[in-house]
Amino acid sequence: MKKTITLKERILEESLKLFSVKGYTSTSTTDIIEVVGTSKGGFYNHFKSKDQLFREMLSAARKIWRERNLYKLDEESRPLLKIQKLLENYRDRYLADSKNFPGGCIFVNLAVELSDQAPDLAKEVNTGFIRLGKMIKRLLDEEKKTGGIGRNVNTEDVSNMIFSGLLGACVLYTSDKSKKRLNSTITSLISYLQSIDSKGYNLVS
Repeated sequence: MKKTITLKERILEESLKLFSVKGYTSTSTTDIIEVVGTSKGGFYNHFKSKDQLFREMLSAARKIWRERNLYKLDEESRPLLKIQKLLENYRDRYLADSKNFPGGCIFVNLAVELSDQAPDLAKEVNTGFIRLGKMIKRLLDEEKKTGGIGRNVNTEDVSNMIFSGLLGACVLYTSDKSKKRLNSTITSLISYLQSIDSKGYNLVS
């Protein structure tokens, strides 16, 4: 039986799509009310302000991000393989999700838009990037401890390179929707992981 979606859930779902395409500042509460098909009273019964809606939308977007990008990571036997799976999920499950994120990576879009216009909100968006960078660094450190990558490999530099490449792929895909370019970028990042793999496994699927 299909789950009934509440008005609040519909508002969050549609605002996520609108913020993804139009941005935060260019999306008005009237835009959201019209798309949802509710009234001002219906909107403000659930959200006191647009800022409150933004914060709850951000939480919902992060939940989707985790569902898409952390999919089956715990099934991988090595930290390096977990990073590969993360990269593949970004390409195949997250950026390909045009239903929830029709405008591409909402976090990259909002971070760029809000950096000058609403620094407090931009800071909240950026916490996700910080956590992602730390996760990649932690996995590389775990792999290094088990001898999976050489002692001479600087995990800080490698994590920064992978993180930057991933965000660059997000920006380019949002701009041109080129699956060929996206696949090339992700494949290059995975190939680099293969090049530092001391155990010699073929990471590229």
